[in-house]
Amino acid sequence: MKLLISPKDVEEALEAIAGGADIIDVKNPLEGSLGANFPWVIRRIREITPKKLEVSAAIGDFPNNPGMASLAALGAAASGADYVKVGLFGAKIFEDALHLSKHVVRSVKEYDPRIKVVIAGYADAHRINSIDPFLIPQVTSEAGADVAMIDTAIKDGTGLLDLWALKRIENFVQDGHERNVMVALAGSLKKEDIPTLYNLDADVVGIRGAACEKSNRLEGKIVRERVQELVSILNSVVKSQKL
Repeated sequence: MKLLISPKDVEEALEAIAGGADIIDVKNPLEGSLGANFPWVIRRIREITPKKLEVSAAIGDFPNNPGMASLAALGAAASGADYVKVGLFGAKIFEDALHLSKHVVRSVKEYDPRIKVVIAGYADAHRINSIDPFLIPQVTSEAGADVAMIDTAIKDGTGLLDLWALKRIENFVQDGHERNVMVALAGSLKKEDIPTLYNLDADVVGIRGAACEKSNRLEGKIVRERVQELVSILNSVVKSQKL
């Protein structure tokens, strides 16, 4: 399982890199759960990130506007992202979600087929009147995307494990793997959640708040010591599983 840490600027990216993150996920938390950052920020973070590490870029919690999403996705791809991540905030039904996702995938893959596309839904979809999150693995697979992700739209301290029972998360992961896509889990996760999610066989776990000072995703900054702690917890779980 890879540890994805979400910095908002170069300073935070350097802290995440120094702390040992596997994926540097550029976002702008002021614009939402999957808020988009500026192309020059993505480009600069790609430049300062070691080549062995992957860079992800969120393009937004999108309304049901496929053209807008496709242009944003191309912008992230052209800025150097290895993963382009779109949130299906405005899609309410499967057909709309698939339509938007297919166009995002085409936009990215025509630019560079090596770039992975992440399709994200929300565990708290009922709070924002968004698409059933359990459809996300199917949307991801049928759109030709690479990663099915679950996050939370409303950042009020209610995390993924507060919203979903472990069996529901396990089913989401299993459905993604049966459809031959990777699965990423996020949503106000705490350091204590890492062992549980690892045991559910997730491919990626995404964190911002728990890597920030005072666990504050908006006012706090990512610091390497907190990232190192998260990495240490994950490494300990991996080591214990091998014994």
